[in-house]
Amino acid sequence: MTGPLDGRSAGIDHLLHRLRAQGFTFAVDRDAMNMVVALSAVRVHHGLIDIVELYGEDDALAMRIPGDEPDVMHPDTVLWRASGPASGVLGRLLDLADTTPAPPDGPPGGCWFPVEPGRSVWLTDDRRT
Repeated sequence: MTGPLDGRSAGIDHLLHRLRAQGFTFAVDRDAMNMVVALSAVRVHHGLIDIVELYGEDDALAMRIPGDEPDVMHPDTVLWRASGPASGVLGRLLDLADTTPAPPDGPPGGCWFPVEPGRSVWLTDDRRT
């Protein structure tokens, strides 16, 4: 039996710390019994939005979408997507280049990100603040 600090969990923990260091904002999704069902993270940067959802060590989804996508949780346009075990998905997300140029001058880009039921926060493109 493995505990919460087994090698795989420790590796995922390290990757989550790297996401936080890159500016990802995290939120926990809970069910009606207040049990954690997913960990979500979003980063707005370089005119892009990176999103990751972790449902377990073996079940994660990450995607990169344009910064002007109106519905970040159900986007019409996906520029990059990965799914599978959390360690692989997080590693591939962290390996993506931030090569898109910053948007032109004007109002900052960003997106609304749900952080708990009934509460969202506006995440601003970090290259425009």
